[in-house]
Amino acid sequence: MVNYLDKVVLLRCRGDFDETFRAGIDLLGGYEPRSPFVIKPNLCTGDDHTGCANVKLEVVESLVSYVLEQDPGAVIRIMESDSMSKYADKAFERYGYRAYAERLADEGASVELINLSKSPLTRFNFNGDYFKHPELPEALSSTGDIASIALAKTHSLTMVTGALKNMFGLLPRKDQAFYHSSIHEVILDLNLMFRSSLCIIDARMGLEGVISGTPKEVGCLILGTNPVSVDSTMARVMGFEPERIRHIVEASEHGLGSMDPKVLGDEVDALSVRFREPSGLKKSAVL
Repeated sequence: MVNYLDKVVLLRCRGDFDETFRAGIDLLGGYEPRSPFVIKPNLCTGDDHTGCANVKLEVVESLVSYVLEQDPGAVIRIMESDSMSKYADKAFERYGYRAYAERLADEGASVELINLSKSPLTRFNFNGDYFKHPELPEALSSTGDIASIALAKTHSLTMVTGALKNMFGLLPRKDQAFYHSSIHEVILDLNLMFRSSLCIIDARMGLEGVISGTPKEVGCLILGTNPVSVDSTMARVMGFEPERIRHIVEASEHGLGSMDPKVLGDEVDALSVRFREPSGLKKSAVL
């Protein structure tokens, strides 16, 4: 049954991204960011040879511009951590994030790039399915709103990777594969500890894969305020059933959104592009 109180915007996006993004925010009814405003873009590799694995800087630029229009004094923190396939600082440099942040700082804006793998750790009062009072980056202890910006991609451990899975990148440990055996519990705990209030999927291009794979032209933007709702819509656009995807179902059972939200803008069927299931898909990824 459609949850009419939970809304997701789905818009065709083959032209100007900023124009589409602002139209999406308007359809959503606006968005009032709380400072310090954290942006977690999906930067998963230091060598994005497909051009579809990392969030494009222009997506972050559109969001930052909007936030600063709403609150010119907002403190904005763009966060990523080291992982097996990249060093965050090098990714910030290579993909233009550092030059962008420095330019905004020169203009008087408070925009900071944070490598969570270099942040001091502090203990969080959280008792979840996996994490029991964990030590995590201190930079995460004082946040206002969090925006999760992801891409439409497949993943052998989780079927799809979107706004929910993107929060996995908050973990400071470089060998993040350490958590793979409990990835569903880890994703759930991270999203409960650090709930995103704005979720953006840049699905102009998708990827059958995480870093390497087959690019897929989708041509749309998905955004909303609940990660389950956004990821469920993304999954349907990709030709998958969110009701089969374990981490989405478990997150919905913990109040992180609806798997059947009201979709505003374009119809899912009009924009759906069938993705292949990831090779080596783990049985634990689906229900």
